[in-house]
Amino acid sequence: MKASRTQVWLENLGDWSWPGQSGAAAEILPPPWVPAFPRREPALAHPAAPVPWRRERSPASRIITGALLSVLIALCLVLAQGGQLTLRGVLGVHGAAAAEQEAPAISSAPAVQELPTLDPVSQDAAGSSIEEANFPSPAVHGEGSFLVYLPPGYDATTSHYPVLYMLTGEDQSDSAFLQIGLQAQLDQLIAQHAIPPMIAVMVQGGPGANLWRNQGALRYESYVLEVQGLVDRMLPTVPARDARAIVGDSMGGYGAMNVALSNPYRFGVVESWLSFFNGLEGQVRADQPIISRLGLHAFVYGGEQDHIANPDEDLPFAAALRAAGAHANGAVYPGEHNLQTVEAHLNSMLVFAGRALRQDRPGGAS
Repeated sequence: MKASRTQVWLENLGDWSWPGQSGAAAEILPPPWVPAFPRREPALAHPAAPVPWRRERSPASRIITGALLSVLIALCLVLAQGGQLTLRGVLGVHGAAAAEQEAPAISSAPAVQELPTLDPVSQDAAGSSIEEANFPSPAVHGEGSFLVYLPPGYDATTSHYPVLYMLTGEDQSDSAFLQIGLQAQLDQLIAQHAIPPMIAVMVQGGPGANLWRNQGALRYESYVLEVQGLVDRMLPTVPARDARAIVGDSMGGYGAMNVALSNPYRFGVVESWLSFFNGLEGQVRADQPIISRLGLHAFVYGGEQDHIANPDEDLPFAAALRAAGAHANGAVYPGEHNLQTVEAHLNSMLVFAGRALRQDRPGGAS
């Protein structure tokens, strides 16, 4: 039987400590009941193509060609310098940096050509609404779908909102978070000004343990990026890294961390609930220069009685994120591997994400 453990909750939300614990925690290998997945292998190089036949050029033509190349290189350098100054002059340093951050990530997901429509599902007494979108997904070669929470007072004409993306566990419906009170929790926290008004997107996953990863022909990581790209095109979002959070439970918790670390220019906040981190330690180390420069808000927690995902992984992984420069917190709560444990801590997790999004939004608190 596992010994009882007690957590100490400090006042500044998210700072946890183990009584009597000091120093860095040793890395703990995943237990046998957690599926192990290999690290990403580099793409195999294509065999070298045969060198095409070239006509021998005269010395004079080589001199002329060399001179033209020299002029072209010099012109490119001048244009590069001028282009950089022009970009920063128009956007400002912050805007130019954001544009540079977004650029390398945009091409990593297949483009969905047509925008889906949002169909109303429900509206509550507080004035928030739930809507649904369905679209043909190139990433999974089938239909993709997601639910959207629009906050009370939602105004598509004058306001822009940060976005919380939510990934479910294995075989869970995209409505699973609604079933444990997500809509009412967001309504209340927004009304209390504990978090800013935001959009929440609940992505419908596929069957089985796909872990929201790109595996073979089914590319669920790219599917998440498809949804993110669609939401930015369809809704009045703040289309910036620091205005996006991604969270999930169980398999979705692994997926949220994997997507955030594999696409470090897209998400500024990540949370993983009742999950595991097989193979992601190397990605943390690879992202260290980006995380230390841009920052990352992270919260990971496990359940003390969880026999599916080992809770002993959470604190060491949070420590690894902090070592890479993230503002990362880890916890182990009493509870099993189920939605009841997620429900018990949903409020705190929404507050953590909402505060981070408000802090990082343009014009937000520093």
